[in-house]
Formats: sequence, C-alpha cells, structure tokens
Amino acid sequence: MYSFMGGGLFCAGVGNILLIVSTATDYWMQYCHSNNYMHQGLWRYCTPGKCFPHTDSIAYWDTTRAFMILSLLACFIGVIVGIMAFIRHSTSFDWFDKTFAAGTVFFISCLFVFLAMTVYTGVTVHYPVPSYGSWRFSWCYIIGWMAVVLTFFSGVFYMCSYRMDVSPRSPATH
Repeated sequence: MYSFMGGGLFCAGVGNILLIVSTATDYWMQYCHSNNYMHQGLWRYCTPGKCFPHTDSIAYWDTTRAFMILSLLACFIGVIVGIMAFIRHSTSFDWFDKTFAAGTVFFISCLFVFLAMTVYTGVTVHYPVPSYGSWRFSWCYIIGWMAVVLTFFSGVFYMCSYRMDVSPRSPATH
C-alpha cells in the first residue's frame, strides 16, 4: 500500500514540477516568420533578442492558461493530501479518506491539464499554419503532455493504494 502511495507521490511531484515549467516558460510553439526564428508560450512571444507579453486576450490562450493553473493547484493540493495519507495517526481530517481524496484530486488535475493541452492543440493546429508557414510544437508543449500522463498515474497509484487499504465489510458486523 505504501509503495503505491510512494509511486503516486513521486509521479505527482514530478508532474507538479513539469506543470510549473510548462505553464511558465515560452516554448510552446516555435516558428519561422520573416526569416527569423521565434517562439511563444502562454504568456508572451519572443523574437530574436526580445520578448513581448501577449496583449490580445485570445480565448484559447486564456482557456489554456486557466486550465493549466487549475491543474497546477489541484496537483499541489493532491500532493499535500497524499503526504497526509502517510500520516495514519493524525486525528485531524479523519472524516474523509485521504488516500481516496488524493487519488481523486490527481485525476481532476489530469483532467484539467488534458483539457488545456487539447484546447491548445486543437486551435493551434488550425490557426497558425497559414500565418507562420514553418512551425512546430516545442518542448514546453511536450512537457505539458508528460504532465497529463504523470498526474494520471498519480491518481492510479493512489486509487490502487486505497483499494488495498479497504477491508471487506460484512453486513453482519452491526
């Protein structure tokens, strides 16, 4: 049981770091425009030597940002609850199963980052091709997809741990 929780915490910790890096950095997409290689993230775009904040409030950027931030918060809360699950003798928060709660929060985090990545992918594939010509997704984008996998497996590990911990209940005990 504790090995599953340890694996879940490891995946969640790495996933949380990847979510921070992916959300904060500027390499979601790279493209060539006027013979200059440029790149952009969720918050700004960069030309050779200088970066500028996105001044337009484009719905898919705002949606992707919101889902990435929600995923990051959910994953962070899941890590805290997951650590609390290791502390069995704690009397605070005994009214809910911390292992099940951590698994559920990790699945919610996975859903949010999955929605962020699919929104960004769906719009980007159709939007910049005529405008920029030669473009590609970059390493921050790939890290975002890796975070989807890691938060999913965090939830799986915690749910496996929860299933191992639940003892069979017989109806004749009361």
